[in-house]
Amino acid sequence: MAESTASQIIDAIGGAGNVKSLTHCATRLRFELVDAGKVDQHRLDTMKGVLGAVPQAGDRYQVVIGGAVASMYEEIMHLPQMANVGTAKKMTDAEVKAAERAKARGKVAWLDSFFEYLADSFRPILGVLLGASIIIALVNLFISLGVIANDEANPSLMFIKAIWKGVFYFLPIMVAYNAAKKLKVDPWLGGAIMAMLMTPQFTALSDTKTWGDAVQCVENATLGTTDCTATVFGLPMQLSDYSGNVFVPLMMAAVLALVYHGLKKIIPDSIQLVFVPFFSMIIVGVLTAFLIGPLGVWVGNGLGVVLAWMNGHAPFIFAIAIPLLYPFLVPLGLHWPLNALMLMNIQSMGYDFIQGPMGVWNFACFGATAGVLFLSLRDKDREMRQTAIGALAAGLLGGVSEPSLYGIHLRYKLIYKRMLIGCGTGGVVIAVLGWLFPSVVASGETVRGVTTTAFAFTSLLTVPVFDQMWVYGVSIAVAFAVSMALIIMLDYRTPEQKAEVLARVAQEEADRKLEAQASAAPAETAAAAAAPASAAAPVATDTPEASAEPAEPTKEVLSPCNGHVITLEETGDAVFASKALGEGVAVVPNESQIKAPVSGTLKTVAKTGHAYGIKTDDGVEVLVHIGIDTVQMNGDGFTVAVSKGQRVNAGDLLATVDFDKVKAAGYSTATIIAVTNTKKMASVTPLAGKDVSTGDPVIEVER
Repeated sequence: MAESTASQIIDAIGGAGNVKSLTHCATRLRFELVDAGKVDQHRLDTMKGVLGAVPQAGDRYQVVIGGAVASMYEEIMHLPQMANVGTAKKMTDAEVKAAERAKARGKVAWLDSFFEYLADSFRPILGVLLGASIIIALVNLFISLGVIANDEANPSLMFIKAIWKGVFYFLPIMVAYNAAKKLKVDPWLGGAIMAMLMTPQFTALSDTKTWGDAVQCVENATLGTTDCTATVFGLPMQLSDYSGNVFVPLMMAAVLALVYHGLKKIIPDSIQLVFVPFFSMIIVGVLTAFLIGPLGVWVGNGLGVVLAWMNGHAPFIFAIAIPLLYPFLVPLGLHWPLNALMLMNIQSMGYDFIQGPMGVWNFACFGATAGVLFLSLRDKDREMRQTAIGALAAGLLGGVSEPSLYGIHLRYKLIYKRMLIGCGTGGVVIAVLGWLFPSVVASGETVRGVTTTAFAFTSLLTVPVFDQMWVYGVSIAVAFAVSMALIIMLDYRTPEQKAEVLARVAQEEADRKLEAQASAAPAETAAAAAAPASAAAPVATDTPEASAEPAEPTKEVLSPCNGHVITLEETGDAVFASKALGEGVAVVPNESQIKAPVSGTLKTVAKTGHAYGIKTDDGVEVLVHIGIDTVQMNGDGFTVAVSKGQRVNAGDLLATVDFDKVKAAGYSTATIIAVTNTKKMASVTPLAGKDVSTGDPVIEVER
């Protein structure tokens, strides 16, 4: 397949890596490059679809495309290699995320690294965690509906449980793999060491019948678990169930990284493949079994007990604080410790009490997105509607808040003010109802608040996994409704942002109507041609048959304003002077109004108001470019009087320009009039070197 022109341009410009930024004006691509010396000037000059290439000051470069520049720009920006290039491009969700996290960086470097370590240890397995949580939710739903019997002797149920239990049972191995990889250690080594603690041989050490006095076990009344200690090599080894544990692999991987990289420094390269893993497994394996594992269990249990105490003794504070904190923790990646605690609670106590209040935050977030969707439907904002629908579907069905957060909320900061009220209101509801209607866990203990025995992404599908399901359901519904209502009533945009959206929508609607009219015109013409003779207007018999008159040929291009006419060479713009955009002239204006130099249809109207492309009925294409490099003014001083697709007559107002502002900004006011399809004309003759009034001929055209 032939390489596209867009790809050829990027190759000739020195590759995507050589592009700092890319914008465009009415006729040309404007590059800011890392090194302008890498540009293949000859290739650009001879490239089909490129009218010329002109180096600018510093490392800036212009590639002249002509009227199709907007389409070419879009093609270039959609090239895979250009995914992270272009200052004019809208920020991606990933860029919004990185920008938000960057706000908290740099103050405490080790803390930044710690949270990155946590995030990258869990992020790759979010998919399987999400899948497992949905399976759990569906199983609980089917059990509650009586579709599946909750019978441990039911092999079908046991098989389904095995599907999701496999994820959580072997979660330590997955976390160890990711954590080791993050620390630049062989990830399989991290997984293998963690797997050692989950083998039948290790778990069999807790069997007092087999080992007798070599194993001592005691009951932990606080957590309702049994702690055993075995004598191994004459030393006491605390035995724990490491399935589902996340603190131990995180701590083990950190120690493994120190040992692994230390061994690589002292063991010769030729034998590292064998002896680095060998010594790592022995050293870190022993340390994990005797020290790291028991310490990790103790840390996890301790944090769980502290939060459980807070939930039991200050449930109002706990239930309200969690949903109010999460909106700030998630953008910075600081929610991972709480997620790890949820898993640890389930592994140690058999239930978790954090996910209920966390669900309140999630549904407040989804409610805000629903409010945005409502407004986008009302305003006919197709772009936001598509974003909101995708984000809402991911949230309500998957429990994933990131598409809403990074795709919408962090882009429009007013959303947070509305959403936090929803978070707080939902938190109050779950606190009150959780206190009045406590949960009774499997051990028979009464727990204030909403609990669950499974780690679940809080979505509509996972509502059945929560005890006191109706309490949870009412709480998330309140959070959702309050956030949605506030967004609808108060909007999520500033007045300026809203006005910008409405203007864009109006322009899109106008463009669609023009396209519809254009496509309907041939059909109307065909219908008229096919109409029976009796339907036509009567024609006198002595009158020759009438035929459609062709459009009157364009012979002159008129001055768009009063001023002095100069040649394109005198403008000082290398692109126009090279005639790459066609033959023409420039008028140095002495008035503020710029008018149409020919009659025709506006094919181009720059958003910045500095350039207009008009096509006459007989096919002459005329460009009016107000000033030199005035695209850099971003529309400041330009008042546009027309829109794309509009028909104008010669002398109709195109724009009003504050030329004093143009001069103050350091730009030339020379207004260029060029016939961009000069090559299709028999001759195009500029009439320069004279003073003119608006409407005087400045170019002669012969077809």
